[in-house]
Amino acid sequence: MAPLTKARIAQLSGDGIGPEVMAATRQVLERAATLYGLQLQFTECEVGGVAINTQGKALPSATLKCCEECDAILFGSVGGPQWEHLPPEQQPERAALLPLRRHFKLFANLRPTQLFSSLRHHSAVRLERYSAEVDFLIVRELTGGIYFAQPKMRDAQVASDTMRYTTEEIGRIAHFAFQAAQRRRQRVTSVDKANVLTSMCLWRDTVREIAQHYPEVELHNLYVDNAAMQLILDPTQFDVVLCPNMFGDILSDEAAALAGSLGLQPSASLGRPIGEGSQGQRYFGLYEPAGGSAPDIAGEDRANPIAQILSGALLLAYSMQQHQASRAIFRAVEQVIAEGYRTADIVEESSTLVGTAECGRLVANALLVG
Repeated sequence: MAPLTKARIAQLSGDGIGPEVMAATRQVLERAATLYGLQLQFTECEVGGVAINTQGKALPSATLKCCEECDAILFGSVGGPQWEHLPPEQQPERAALLPLRRHFKLFANLRPTQLFSSLRHHSAVRLERYSAEVDFLIVRELTGGIYFAQPKMRDAQVASDTMRYTTEEIGRIAHFAFQAAQRRRQRVTSVDKANVLTSMCLWRDTVREIAQHYPEVELHNLYVDNAAMQLILDPTQFDVVLCPNMFGDILSDEAAALAGSLGLQPSASLGRPIGEGSQGQRYFGLYEPAGGSAPDIAGEDRANPIAQILSGALLLAYSMQQHQASRAIFRAVEQVIAEGYRTADIVEESSTLVGTAECGRLVANALLVG
């Protein structure tokens, strides 16, 4: 089956800086579509706080129906202080993003961390100590574990959440991680807490069993506390990092410090296969920046759109199998940064400060075929 050349994309810009970074991303994706002969049909829908204000709920039925009719979801960000008075289950993130993950069974969250060479000294870690490049992929199980398992309980003095995994949930994400490693440097580091938690003993045993199907891939196991330390001590040792839901959530934000900013970190959450092509399966997915809605800078043209732009590039790769176009966007971002153009979160004395919209325009103009 050939890669998709026409895709329907649900655009959920959301709150805070979401509309600004989405506008910059649309400019880049539309430029890529022109260069690579793609047809991208965007349908804008409300989600999050803005949907609460206009429709009374964070994930309106019309938005969900639109997503069901599309090939992928391009998600901005949700939330802000004006909705924090609502009951937790009605607040934008819990009432929009988590239900979308659950509804579409988005079991695999991918967060690539790549430190662009021109930002090497901008990282929170002194990476000049290492000869190798920082380039790894966190594969996070997204629909199980402590975030979703029942029972949950709270009263005035006691609260509890349940950490639960099945072999099916672990096996599904482990296969994904090993297959990703086959296309990379053939090394998987599985993160758990098997020295304390029974559920993590099952995680480790299941991952080891799955590893037998991939003899060419090297498997290492790390406890999560050691993994957090190793990410700082030597991030170049990692290729694919396989994590349960909560641990992957935490470690992927730590990884952002290596790259220099959350504003550089894309994210893909993948669910059901929607077809198989020459370079593997296509997936229905939700693509979003790793950072939040940043309401303190919303509307000021200061947000970094690169995480959203690169999330759009991941959409081209995983939901359309347009890998050349996806790689071209990554190269264009790297070129713009190398030329010294920086948004406020990564600006330096020797660089040129640009706003959200200008950053998107520069990346779009840097796109080339090939």
